[in-house]
Amino acid sequence: MKKYTFLLTTLTTLIALVLLALLVGIGGTITRAQDDEPFPATQTPVPEQEEPVESGTGGLPWWNDRVFYEVFVRSFYDGDGDGTGDLQGLIDKLDYLNDGDPATDTDLGITGLWLMPVTQSPSYHGYDVIDYFEIESDYGTNEDFKQLIEEAHTRGIAVIVDLVLNHTSNQHPWFIFSKQDDSQYHDWYIWVDEAPTYTGPWGEIVWHGAGNDYYYGIFWEGMPDLNYRNPDVTAQMYEVIRFWLEDMNADGFRLDAIRHLIEDGEIQENSDYTHAWLDGFHRWVRSINPDALMVGEIWSGSYEVAAYVPDEVDIAFEFELAESMINAARRGDVGRLASTQKRLLGVYPEGQYATFLTNHDQNRTFTQLMEDVPANKVAATFLLTGPGVPFIYYGEEIGMVGAKPDERIRTPMQWDATDGTAGFTTDDKPWEPLADNYADFNVAAQTDDPGSLLSHYRALIHLRNEHAALRTGDLLVIDTDTRDVYSILRYNEDETLLVLVNAEDKPVSDYALTLDEGPLAGTVEAVVLMGEGDVSAPTVSDSGGFEDYLPLPELPAQSSLIIQLVYSG
Repeated sequence: MKKYTFLLTTLTTLIALVLLALLVGIGGTITRAQDDEPFPATQTPVPEQEEPVESGTGGLPWWNDRVFYEVFVRSFYDGDGDGTGDLQGLIDKLDYLNDGDPATDTDLGITGLWLMPVTQSPSYHGYDVIDYFEIESDYGTNEDFKQLIEEAHTRGIAVIVDLVLNHTSNQHPWFIFSKQDDSQYHDWYIWVDEAPTYTGPWGEIVWHGAGNDYYYGIFWEGMPDLNYRNPDVTAQMYEVIRFWLEDMNADGFRLDAIRHLIEDGEIQENSDYTHAWLDGFHRWVRSINPDALMVGEIWSGSYEVAAYVPDEVDIAFEFELAESMINAARRGDVGRLASTQKRLLGVYPEGQYATFLTNHDQNRTFTQLMEDVPANKVAATFLLTGPGVPFIYYGEEIGMVGAKPDERIRTPMQWDATDGTAGFTTDDKPWEPLADNYADFNVAAQTDDPGSLLSHYRALIHLRNEHAALRTGDLLVIDTDTRDVYSILRYNEDETLLVLVNAEDKPVSDYALTLDEGPLAGTVEAVVLMGEGDVSAPTVSDSGGFEDYLPLPELPAQSSLIIQLVYSG
């Protein structure tokens, strides 16, 4: 199959080269950006004002009401039996994610999808694009994508797609033509006669030789960086945006590696030029679709990430919070997580950050947590009860394992215990061998087990969908008098929910909850939404909080308790 895919990709590239050659002949020479022009304006007018975003619960944008699921299409489900996942396979499995019926609780409850790259690429992962306007042939066709959008929307699922702005493949026709000094595409990339001596942010080689010249590629030689100082590149990417929002009906984008978009000499990340370009880009996207979501990947500290929100991207992934959640679940020490949650309240606009545990670039959560199911349940509770917009990496909910290299953290989804395929394909050989634990950790084995990791994820997602306070409510971090126990209050004008987690691998009784000031009033009753035990209610103080409150005399090891505090008079 790979042989035929390579031949098809080669043929597609040759056709594109011919078309581009014709365009060069017809179009003449494009005006290039001048060296002394620090940041040329784009050729496409950018509106001065953005349209308002559709409001969701609590006055926050619609995406704050969503739980997203990151899908690697190649590994999710094979719909045509060739060993490779595809869009029709994803459509076949949409009911697993959300069956469209709010009255059922057998689906996962997902309300948003993030698709890793789905455009034409010579690689398995797709982050080196050769055609921004065509679906990867291994995955299907543009019509298949439109069908996916329609089927997803019918179930209440929004779909965003990975957009790789920073670079293309070195097999993209633009780059192939750019090697010619007199080509109109030469300045679409960053070429120099003599390579500078500096390296990249990780000490990597960033200047790569081609003929007598050198081009810049921050990740590797197969991914040359686009030159956004050239307004023609910006204009082209604006048309890519228009295509995906208008023709393909996508609901937005996950923007890959955007801190590296425009370099300023040796400043190769988070440059002022990058911020300026993204500001205009954001307004352009809004002019095409006022409700489109832009999620930024800025793998940096919280303060650097927050500088992009909300004027340049709508939300961005919170890497420091992710690390805090994983560490708290692994070590049973929630102190750093509690302080991180408090700090983020003052860093971002309300709720405007994306939360996650791990993604396709990191060792899987189940592996990092030593394949400990209770610890993974604790991490899931952290993720799905906090503020922000949660993202779940496919297979995280069933405990898939995986550690670098990247192919081993992107293995086929484990649907059942079928030998060698895990129900992923009817072929006898998936595109990548399965993860080692598929026989025990799969959807079929866990779906009817109320104590499984999958059931825990399902329960949490459905609770989040049903209770607005968990999605868009305010947050108060509660003093628990111990570093083993994590507790927060999520509340709005209609309800108040107490989340209590014992992250330690043994029961805890020497704890007490204290909230100096809070939203409570009068007498309240405690209603258990998740967890077990004869739970008591707090005595509400004059300041709306409580002191030395013990919902349970003893918290079970690695347990999650969610309590609704209901006013009773």
